[in-house]
Amino acid sequence: MTHDFAALTGNAHEDWTLFAIRFHDKPGAGELRRQLLQAHLEWAAANTGMVRAIGSLRESPEATPVGGLWVVRAPDKAAVEALIATDPFTTGGLRAGWDIFYWSKALPQPVSF
Repeated sequence: MTHDFAALTGNAHEDWTLFAIRFHDKPGAGELRRQLLQAHLEWAAANTGMVRAIGSLRESPEATPVGGLWVVRAPDKAAVEALIATDPFTTGGLRAGWDIFYWSKALPQPVSF
């Protein structure tokens, strides 16, 4: 099977774009993360329309997270920034910063884990 990869990665046929966001936690903020985790998870569950995948990043499975990674479906970067501003991890002061990237999904099959 051949695919029109330009069409797949461009999302030109959609009114949304995919974004990948890499979050950086403040160093030594593991306890703050634990305090905010339940509110963050409830927030994530309430925002599944935009937040398509979400999770922490660690140097090893047992290590304290150092940040996170999201895949977000949004109309534009401003909508992603507005969404980030409402996350308890952001409002609670856990985040040192983040990088927002436009993400082009290269293959047509649905993503599932």
